[in-house]
Amino acid sequence: MLTRTDLRGRVPSTAELRATLPRADTDVEHVLHQVRPVVEAVRERGVDAVLEYAEKFDGVRPEQVRVPAAELADALERLDPAVREALQESIDRARRVHGDQRRTDVTTQVVPGGTVTERWVPVARVGLYAPGGLAVYPSSVVMNVVPAQAAGVESLVVCSPPQAEFGGLPHPTILAAAALLEVDEVWAVGGAQAVALLAYGGRDTDGAELLPADLVTGPGNVYVTAAKRHLRSVIGIDAEAGPTEIAVLADGTADPVHVAADLISQAEHDTLAASVLVTTSPELADAVDAELDRQVPLTKHTERIRTALTGEQSGCVLVGTLDEGLTVVDAYAAEHLEIQTADAEAVAARVRNAGAIFVGPHAPVSLGDYCAGSNHVLPTGGCARHSSGLSVQSFLRGIHVISYDERALREVAGKVVALADAEDLPAHGQAVTARFPSGLDR
Repeated sequence: MLTRTDLRGRVPSTAELRATLPRADTDVEHVLHQVRPVVEAVRERGVDAVLEYAEKFDGVRPEQVRVPAAELADALERLDPAVREALQESIDRARRVHGDQRRTDVTTQVVPGGTVTERWVPVARVGLYAPGGLAVYPSSVVMNVVPAQAAGVESLVVCSPPQAEFGGLPHPTILAAAALLEVDEVWAVGGAQAVALLAYGGRDTDGAELLPADLVTGPGNVYVTAAKRHLRSVIGIDAEAGPTEIAVLADGTADPVHVAADLISQAEHDTLAASVLVTTSPELADAVDAELDRQVPLTKHTERIRTALTGEQSGCVLVGTLDEGLTVVDAYAAEHLEIQTADAEAVAARVRNAGAIFVGPHAPVSLGDYCAGSNHVLPTGGCARHSSGLSVQSFLRGIHVISYDERALREVAGKVVALADAEDLPAHGQAVTARFPSGLDR
């Protein structure tokens, strides 16, 4: 089921690996021309445009954008007790991990009388996107809200597409998750129009103000991603999320039943989901192929999974050694990377590029999706080479606070003037010397 690439006996360059490794073909630029008029319509006509697009794209026109508080409370009340308990466990574990990510202000005394403080300030208002579509993702609500709350963000709004099945409200499990997290503002809006409304704000059908956000986070489809790209000069964004990915680095000690199940679990998300096996063992590759043939027909979403596994974005890469395997997975820079090898801890410690690393036979990606305590909003499309997953840091800004007294400024004034003159910006120097009308010598 997986296309096989044999790299044994040769180690391609990083550039060659990036060009040849399987990857989903998602062209955000290709849909930008479709997204621009949506964004402009929302900027010019606000909620009227949002509701028109909801009717066009989601098949339902909500009565208003903001979900009434009573609907949030009702969704939580009706939530399956087992799901509520599982969500609460997910929230508790995520809060434990993200609580330890808080930053503290640091003051450095550069010279006597001269200090620089790095002050960490949360973003004032954040829009958190929870996708609809092929599946419902209350876990994404948890993964976005928890680090924002831990960072101290004071104003949060969750956006999720309206559902015709639920009378124009987002899926009730999304509403319940928001209520469980004590988020009281949820908008029934999805797609590019959601990002545009978060960027520009507006007035709801009842006249209530819908405040714009400073930062928008959370995964979505290619139209959500394109809207983020288009609006990133107006709002901050976490990342341009693409289709989900898993890479498994395995040797002959790995259990093919586990490996196949893990590749299938990510393929379940989307027909464009990427599942990649990198292994030193041809025998394991054969056994995984056999397991895929056995397991895929037994799944609920068989055709979706089969399409993803047989697509150009998925495959099996044979390598001669684990060192070569590490070179391959670093070049691929997977959103999720599993290490299923002998001495997996040591191998994992050598990985440079991955959104999250899952170590050993008992840490499948699905654990991280829900209850590991880690965050599952992670960089895709090779962006793990330079970007991190969502964390408390995503919602903080570092601001340098500079405090110098007269003596400390006088001491360095001549050097400021020298550098200003070297850059032919004499007014910069004069802004310092103006504070010392009697000269700098005394």
